[in-house]
Amino acid sequence: MSVGGPRYRWIILGIATFAQAASAFFVQGIGAMGIHLQRDLNLSTSQLGLLLSAAQLVPLIGLLVAGELLDRYNERWVVGVGACVVAAGLSMGSMAPGYLSLLLVLLIVGAGYSTVQPGGSKSVASWFGASQRGFAMGVRQAGLPLGGALSAALLPFLAETFGWRVTLVAGGLVALLGAGVFMGLYRQPPTPPVLHDRPPHASLTSRLGARLRMLRQPSMVKIMLSGTTLISVQSGVLVLTVLYLHDTTSVGAGSAALILVAAQVAGVAGRICLAAWSDRGADRHPTVMACMAAVIAGMTALMTPAGQSPLVACLLFTWLGFFGFGWYGPWVAYVAESAPPAKTGFALGLAMAVNQIAVILAPPALGLLTDLTGSFTPAWGLLSAMTAVALTATARAERLSTGRKRRHETASL
Repeated sequence: MSVGGPRYRWIILGIATFAQAASAFFVQGIGAMGIHLQRDLNLSTSQLGLLLSAAQLVPLIGLLVAGELLDRYNERWVVGVGACVVAAGLSMGSMAPGYLSLLLVLLIVGAGYSTVQPGGSKSVASWFGASQRGFAMGVRQAGLPLGGALSAALLPFLAETFGWRVTLVAGGLVALLGAGVFMGLYRQPPTPPVLHDRPPHASLTSRLGARLRMLRQPSMVKIMLSGTTLISVQSGVLVLTVLYLHDTTSVGAGSAALILVAAQVAGVAGRICLAAWSDRGADRHPTVMACMAAVIAGMTALMTPAGQSPLVACLLFTWLGFFGFGWYGPWVAYVAESAPPAKTGFALGLAMAVNQIAVILAPPALGLLTDLTGSFTPAWGLLSAMTAVALTATARAERLSTGRKRRHETASL
């Protein structure tokens, strides 16, 4: 397989997926370590949620910066340097004296992590055509739950055996390996695709105006509605699953972590299968809407008495893993294809930055709601209601968009 040849795209897909999994290894594993962190650092559920949000705070701005850099520079260095920052931050975190210091270190980790998501997505979009882009994007986005599944399996063991500081060192080494692999093997496609065009020179004012106009596009409205609600569900599953199983269904900490692993493995399968399914249609967004409906059904079932059964809860979290994590594959492909010419990197960064608002707010809010009520039901109910409202609004926007398109086609005949 020649470097830079058409078949090299599968190598690109592999290293982009590996870099995503490696960078997400520790960040996605914080929820699985919840019991150990609460014990060792004497944390409440809301403090644990804030710890999960700390690594996601800087990307609120960092994703926009990363998107702009990706439209101007080679993904190889933007992603690689970002993964190195993740590794350096986690290594520093192993020396943090306590909770507040760990929060500050995770802010640094978030700065590096900002480049990996949009950078890996753009590299895959650049190498794959529309007929395979959904499947390829789904495989690449499977790196997030894959890294989470591996960390959920390994980090609780490391934390129990060696302490939480060793888990940060392990996360830093994995991130460094991901950076080295991506920088060593990534190459740009042999022919510049439309998605990889360099933006034309323009004034700062005109560039800012073009960015703001992007927010008014109907496709971007659907992207933001579906993305923010489903990423909230994903955050809720990550931070609350182990605690719910331990407190409500009396499952042991080790077994609860394994169920979270199963949910994230289901998410890996979901991102690939659902994205491949989206390749079959003319529009990828109905696949995302189907995920929203499935999430509502799963959350509603979790709030019934049957949801307190260990077996039923395990099946429901696996269901929520498949759809509550799997939506991201077709969603990212939809974002890439909806982007204006020469603005793919910024569109990905913008959409992911909007998601970051929910990523930051959801874990501590859900944790605080659980602490105040002494029950997980209000948290599941809030997520279900948010998703239902977003699904209704998105479906209405879809109908209006379809109606306008048909009227336009009729008028042009």
